[in-house]
Amino acid sequence: MNIKGQVFMMTLMLGLVVLLLAVALAGPLSERITAVRNTTYDSGTSTGMDCANVSISNYQKAACTATDVTIFYFIGAMIFIAGAIIVAKVAF
Repeated sequence: MNIKGQVFMMTLMLGLVVLLLAVALAGPLSERITAVRNTTYDSGTSTGMDCANVSISNYQKAACTATDVTIFYFIGAMIFIAGAIIVAKVAF
């Protein structure tokens, strides 16, 4: 196998590692975000954001919304990076 073939295989493996990392971190990240949005987390020792309460301020509602979209942006960015690594080597 020549150098180009070896580099292609290396970038393909790197892209797959990033993709697998995104999938592996999706579950724990989702659990942590759900825990933080509750009234308390870490077995009741820490105060959460209490996003289910309707009488919270607009700033707290914005923080809850930002926390909700965190997992989407994180996983989306990781999948985009993995795709960019693979496509960049195929295209160039």
